[in-house]
Amino acid sequence: MKVVILAGGFGTRLSEYTSDIPKPMVTIGGKPILLHIMNLYASYGHKDFHLAVGYKAEVVKDFFLNYKNLNSDFRIDLKTGKIESFEEDKLDWKVTIVDTGLESMTGGRVKRLKEFIGTEPFLLTYGDGLVDLDINEVIKFHKEHGKMVTVTAVHPTARFGELDIVDDQVTTFKEKPQTTHGWVNGGYFVIQPEFLELIEGDDTILEATPLEKAAELGELKAFFHKGYWKCMDTKRDRDDLEEVWKTGKAPWKN
Repeated sequence: MKVVILAGGFGTRLSEYTSDIPKPMVTIGGKPILLHIMNLYASYGHKDFHLAVGYKAEVVKDFFLNYKNLNSDFRIDLKTGKIESFEEDKLDWKVTIVDTGLESMTGGRVKRLKEFIGTEPFLLTYGDGLVDLDINEVIKFHKEHGKMVTVTAVHPTARFGELDIVDDQVTTFKEKPQTTHGWVNGGYFVIQPEFLELIEGDDTILEATPLEKAAELGELKAFFHKGYWKCMDTKRDRDDLEEVWKTGKAPWKN
């Protein structure tokens, strides 16, 4: 499946790092958190990435344009510009980078990728959350229930979208309230392409009308994940993730 990653926000609550780079490029263990997320998907065989960029888009573009040369030994002919790499390509990924606008909301960014997504189900996540999730189990669950959207439900802090759930049926979707039931939006989705019709335009917040409507229609199912999940929302979150990485036992590491 194609993997869509939202990587265009300002990251204002992480301003210690994001004045010069976008939030998904903030590093954990010397690598952008974006790369950690992509590694997770790739480890389950999903290597066709579509990055919805916006703020500081050039930083993301430069990173991938220069990735091969910055991560291998090479010889360059300064006269012709020809570059000869001494190592085989380590990554067999395809990365599509689309500038979805500086001010676009999360739903608007997804909508702008419609022509790239096509007519098949796709995977969607934000560029700031790390998890030890079995991606293929979520896909299996999604195919079995046949609904429009699967959202991964997790036990976190009370700062993220809360789900009201009966069995595995999402009945309401509320973004960032006080947690009452303990299950919240973990940010890892499997989505049918027709869901894009619920997104009006650039000003649409994914977590508001589109997902609320999907829940009202009975088209939003929850995959319960009881393992590790951490969102990098503040400097403290980033520092916590860095400390986990330093142990050499990061749960999301593949």
